[in-house]
Amino acid sequence: MMVSDSTASPPETPALVYDERLILDRLALFDRIREFSGARLLYSVKAMPLAGLLEVIAPGVDGYSASSLFEARLIREARGSEPALHLTTPGLRESEIAELGRLCTAISFNSLEQCRRLLSHLDDVAVGIRVNPGLSVAEDPRYDPCRPRSKLGVPLRELIRALDQDRRLARRLSGLHFHTHFRVSDAGPLRNTLDAIESSLGERLRHLRWINLGGGYRPRSPIEADAFSEPVHRFRKRFDLECWLEPGHAVVGEAGSLVTTVTDAFTREGQAIAILDTGVHHLPEVFEYQRPPRVREHDADGEYLCLLAGASCLAGDLLGIHRFARPLRAGDRVTIEEVGAYALVKASRFNGYDLPAVYLRAPDGSLRLMKSFGYADYRRQWRV
Repeated sequence: MMVSDSTASPPETPALVYDERLILDRLALFDRIREFSGARLLYSVKAMPLAGLLEVIAPGVDGYSASSLFEARLIREARGSEPALHLTTPGLRESEIAELGRLCTAISFNSLEQCRRLLSHLDDVAVGIRVNPGLSVAEDPRYDPCRPRSKLGVPLRELIRALDQDRRLARRLSGLHFHTHFRVSDAGPLRNTLDAIESSLGERLRHLRWINLGGGYRPRSPIEADAFSEPVHRFRKRFDLECWLEPGHAVVGEAGSLVTTVTDAFTREGQAIAILDTGVHHLPEVFEYQRPPRVREHDADGEYLCLLAGASCLAGDLLGIHRFARPLRAGDRVTIEEVGAYALVKASRFNGYDLPAVYLRAPDGSLRLMKSFGYADYRRQWRV
């Protein structure tokens, strides 16, 4: 389905609409980092793996990063055998490792125990270790890979001991991976992390071929992109390492908006409430973070306060109190912004509500339907 009007809105809601121009703008900032630092770029498919978006993103990246066998399979089916494909996950299974070795160009083990148990199953793939530099950037411990007793990555001291004691590991190891940042626009935390790795591993880094710096970086301007370029370029040149970045949210997060419709509106104990045809079953991070989402129609000077509520039977299915220029009525559209990453991939059909359709808005404003669902998908999920 193509909606060609330049002011087009999805014919039915809920609908997740991606702005192609915003995706290309974000990729241009990372291309600037790639150009000035010499780094290479992977798109982290866990943010949103839809094939139609992968087509838009493909020209701006050197490959992809995956977190599971299914993601790796999907990338190879959608993009072929040529692009680089890196994988790291705490959940590697022995039954899957041989196939992952055929699909991926690099696999970084999450622990030394995982590495020792599965390394013998890999022949031609580049082997890495995910490290934990011990520097926390994320304020919320739920999202901090460097939290105390973290399950993610090998502490640097443990890796040093292992490399000194295990010649087989030292011989096979070709790279390192870390992912410790979380929506960071300041290059300072990356600079500190690279300094910590250099200080700990020192000359051992010269025996490696590559380092994956993970994702979580969110440059918003050319100046911020250039600031990220400097420490990456310095580190790459100092140790003659191939450097990889793997943004996901930074590429598609701000580009995606969920268009919804008010299905009911009423007042309870003096509070105006509008029920939307979506909810936290489509936006799980609203419930995770307990933080109201951005609403396009919100009017800071509006005199009408309204609690936006989801369609499900969950009492806490709430999207926050927002201001509007006039009272909301059934049939009004409400647009929730900056939900292009980790929304649909975490969404469910709780209460039997369908998943949102997905559209791409081209630079000329036209809409193209990329994916829709229906009862057949729900039935397939639950019928024997």
